[in-house]
Amino acid sequence: MKVQDLLNQTDKLPNVPDVVRELIQLFNDPNANYSDIASRVVYDQTISLKVLRMVNSAYFGLSRKISSIDEAVVLLGMEKLKTLVIASGFANSVSKVDGLKLNDFWMDSFRVAELAQWFAKRTPLVSEDEAFTAGIVHNIGRLLLHLAQPSLAIEIQTLVANRKMGRVKAERDLLGFTSQEAGKALMDLWKFPPQLGLAVQEHKHPFGDGSDEPQALACVLNLACYINACIAHERDSDLVREGFPGAVGKAAGLPESIIYELDDALIIEGAFDQLLG
Repeated sequence: MKVQDLLNQTDKLPNVPDVVRELIQLFNDPNANYSDIASRVVYDQTISLKVLRMVNSAYFGLSRKISSIDEAVVLLGMEKLKTLVIASGFANSVSKVDGLKLNDFWMDSFRVAELAQWFAKRTPLVSEDEAFTAGIVHNIGRLLLHLAQPSLAIEIQTLVANRKMGRVKAERDLLGFTSQEAGKALMDLWKFPPQLGLAVQEHKHPFGDGSDEPQALACVLNLACYINACIAHERDSDLVREGFPGAVGKAAGLPESIIYELDDALIIEGAFDQLLG
């Protein structure tokens, strides 16, 4: 099987709204007019309602109720609104997937996104917005696999759950490629910025074969996934620091002292869960 076999099933691809794709494609345009995009958000009722619900949640702690996207832009700024729109757009891109609990999948993706953003704030090499989006889409290849080849996806999941095989080996043996490679192919199909697709493909092993300089965004994503796994397994903070991949942190542009800030990362909760459902 080839990755293209998944992409050819156009009816199975996640249905990400145009306004979300436009926001992501505008990452590389310093002259982008985000106010035009904001005006388009208004016409997507599903996203607008979910974003406004999130804006009015305790997470933002605003002093009064916000009733329009225009007000949200004024009070939150375009960057925060962009984050909410992207999160909402992806969370509602599919309604049902065989073998995958969607709420758990997106809650996990949101937390990785927030952790990636947390690390990005501490390095000059990665933008916060890009890190957040990379976190949301880091596992999109697995979602694609479950949509296009549910039987194979469930077989791989069973092998991994029973500890018969690691996920990367199981995917290569049964598919001939990894879900990270499938994710990059989907990013390319959607014409997202190339660095996003590269980060999705390389984040599991950012140093690759050691021949190339690791991509900083892939490194940040790798660290976010590491901390997310530590949270999921309730790992003691001393063990988290002990196991922290320092070489990856250095390649991400983070200071060595970052290990003393990890306690703050370990208490990050999924603030975007309200966008689900």
